[in-house]
Amino acid sequence: MRIRNVAVSLAIASTLSGAALFFYSTSPKEPAPDALAAASAWVPESPKAPRSMDAKFIRPTATRKERAPESRSLPLLTVSAPEAGLPDFEPSAVNWSRAIAPGETLDVVLSEAGLESPDRAEIALALGTEYDLRRLRPGHSITVISEANGRPRNVSLEVEDGVRIEVIFGEQLATQVVTPDPDIVTLAGEAVIESSLFNALANAGIPARFAVDLAQMLGGTVDFRREMSGGEILRLMWREARVDGERIAEPNLAFAALDMGGSLYEVVWPEDGSGQATIYVDGELLRIFAQPVDGARLSSVFGRRTHPVYGNVRMHTGVDFAAAQGTPVKATAPGRISFIGRRGGYGRVVEISHGSDTMTRYAHLSAVPEGLSQGERVAAGDLIGRVGATGTATGPNLHYEVLVDGRPTDPLADERLAEASKHELEGTGSLTRLLAARALMEKKLDPATVLKATERL
Repeated sequence: MRIRNVAVSLAIASTLSGAALFFYSTSPKEPAPDALAAASAWVPESPKAPRSMDAKFIRPTATRKERAPESRSLPLLTVSAPEAGLPDFEPSAVNWSRAIAPGETLDVVLSEAGLESPDRAEIALALGTEYDLRRLRPGHSITVISEANGRPRNVSLEVEDGVRIEVIFGEQLATQVVTPDPDIVTLAGEAVIESSLFNALANAGIPARFAVDLAQMLGGTVDFRREMSGGEILRLMWREARVDGERIAEPNLAFAALDMGGSLYEVVWPEDGSGQATIYVDGELLRIFAQPVDGARLSSVFGRRTHPVYGNVRMHTGVDFAAAQGTPVKATAPGRISFIGRRGGYGRVVEISHGSDTMTRYAHLSAVPEGLSQGERVAAGDLIGRVGATGTATGPNLHYEVLVDGRPTDPLADERLAEASKHELEGTGSLTRLLAARALMEKKLDPATVLKATERL
């Protein structure tokens, strides 16, 4: 009974399903849109076989894994190898430089720079062909440019007046001398002497080394200790050689005017650098003096002193000027060479006769110019030797003497040398040069403070 009921139910369901299908197929329908019909009719093409490639596969120089973008696509970075290799860098050079200290030799300085003995000998030989290495003195400087391995590339020696001697290493060793073309600048300043000449110049910003020059020029005429009570006015004019605004040599005095209240002392130096100076008092020619060593320190004066070598007290028959080895020594007055040679403790000596009764002696010299001979006439300021330490001396210096009738006199006070050289300026326009120096001084200083020295003539 149950089976028959199930069969009847299935028959009824089949009849109803068939009737529904018949009704749907016979009922009217709207046509589908064209785009939808075309989309339903699309069939994907069959994939094409891959195209064969004749080129060899080239491995990329650099690769980068790609990540699927999460929300937006990002440009991929492409890293390519450089087309050419990195440039070859030259090893950095080592630059070493310092000034020569007192008592040092070229070999000592080059050794400190780290140069080997063969290189030092080669450098000394090359520099010596252009410059007398015996003239090396404090203030000269050495510059060494070396490779990273210590081999020298360039060595330069800077000497006086900005002159530089260079040794250049390459396939062949080369040496050259570089001489600057300086600008000559004229400067002027004023100082008030209260305690000492040196302090007055230093406080006024004037080169204090001029105190030595003035002491040499006026030491025999003006007693700077006894005659000065304070407030004396000193005006100076000097020349400096400069390259690119830097001073390359020691300045040289051109004009000095010392107002002592009751007298006006003036000194005019020549432009030719000879060192021969003309001294005037109230516009009248007093004397002519060429200092034996430019800018040297007066280390010992005339008179009794304790001898620096023997230790006993004895007469010092001249004055000593401390200066570097090889510094030029000049004649202080016109005359004739009477002796060249050695005299015991004086060492190498040059003696000059000035007339029948006066003679000057220049001792401890290291060298005498070639060609200088006995009997030759010289003028004030002529080169007659170089500072040394021959004979009995504790260091490089010039011992300078003035002898009258064979007896030593104070070189800074004796007036006979002035008489020996005075005739050289007679009628040569010495007063004209004095007036020209005064006029230039007035231009360099404030006109409101310049001494109206021309009113004193």
